[in-house]
Amino acid sequence: MQAKEDNQESEGVSCHYWSLFDGHAGSGAAVVASRLLQHHITEQLQDIVEILKNSAVLPPTCLGEEPENTPANSRTLTRAASLRGGVGAPGSPSTPPTRFFTEKKIPHECLVIGALESAFKEMDLQIEQERNAYNISGGCTALVVICLLGKLYVANAGDSRAIIIRSGEIIPMSSEFTPETERQRLQYLAFMQPHLLGNEFTHLEFPRRVQRKELGKKMLYRDFNMTGWAYKTIEDDDLKFPLIYGEGKKARVMATIGVTRGLGDHDLKVHDSNIYIKPFLSSAPEVRVYDLSKYEHGADDVLILATDGLWDVLSNEEVAEAITQFLPNCDPDDPHRYTLAAQDLVMRARGVLKDRGWRISNDRLGSGDDISVYVIPLIHGNKLS
Repeated sequence: MQAKEDNQESEGVSCHYWSLFDGHAGSGAAVVASRLLQHHITEQLQDIVEILKNSAVLPPTCLGEEPENTPANSRTLTRAASLRGGVGAPGSPSTPPTRFFTEKKIPHECLVIGALESAFKEMDLQIEQERNAYNISGGCTALVVICLLGKLYVANAGDSRAIIIRSGEIIPMSSEFTPETERQRLQYLAFMQPHLLGNEFTHLEFPRRVQRKELGKKMLYRDFNMTGWAYKTIEDDDLKFPLIYGEGKKARVMATIGVTRGLGDHDLKVHDSNIYIKPFLSSAPEVRVYDLSKYEHGADDVLILATDGLWDVLSNEEVAEAITQFLPNCDPDDPHRYTLAAQDLVMRARGVLKDRGWRISNDRLGSGDDISVYVIPLIHGNKLS
């Protein structure tokens, strides 16, 4: 598991960056992504930086020289944006007549979202191309946050989670991508490309494993185009192992992996077979946007990023309660108060060692997974510290 907070800067637009990577089947993909994804993001943002600078009212600290005491986690973006399609200025020879040419109005927010999506794709492609040369093992989930021009962009591929706690209110900033949440996408892909199943799996879902004695009988099922359940007559193909099997944290794609988005996993196969699982795993993140300038934020309003080791045992409400209890009891001038709050969350999720193992509140089982947590303050509208 790798955590990253960027601390590079140059002349241009200020951009803050945080990231969490939770590796599986080896640490290689997580290590590489933690070092290089930020550069792919910067490269993509540099293509649009002039558009963003020239079309937005920016805070004084976002343009030109950085003031003293610039936060250590800031990155600035430079380089003129180019319209790769080659469209010229109005009246130029390359500009088609108006009646033959219309252009969509693209919100700046969508340009940033597209830059993040493209960066994740490029990072995954680099891992694929270099995995043998550099022995890049396994895969990883990726949760990235950038603060750009007064907005937070949270990009998530995997089962880590981000939430904002503002005046005690919980604002979810990500979704978890698991075999259950992405059932319809996975089933549709298998339906369209049945060869990916290797003649060993069925794309249909049943409440339980179908047995041979049930041939010819009716059983509940659902397909990619269904949210509900219906009956079908069981056939020979239905006896194959289901594409998605199990429920909750035990749900797996092809009985192998429990997350459906992330980076890497290009060599992952079903056990004792030549069936690759990567076609079902997407590197595309979901990106959510939070406009910092729309709200007044106090010193105890925070953005929390954490891997599934925390969320497996603590709910959003429990985390929010812990934060709202912990931060007010800290010295407001203590520069480590947010780090201490993150440590407190880790300890709450791990629990206390008792006779029957690690236990948390109400004698529940503590987390046995890796846990990484960021607690990031949201302060003074469009400034993050």
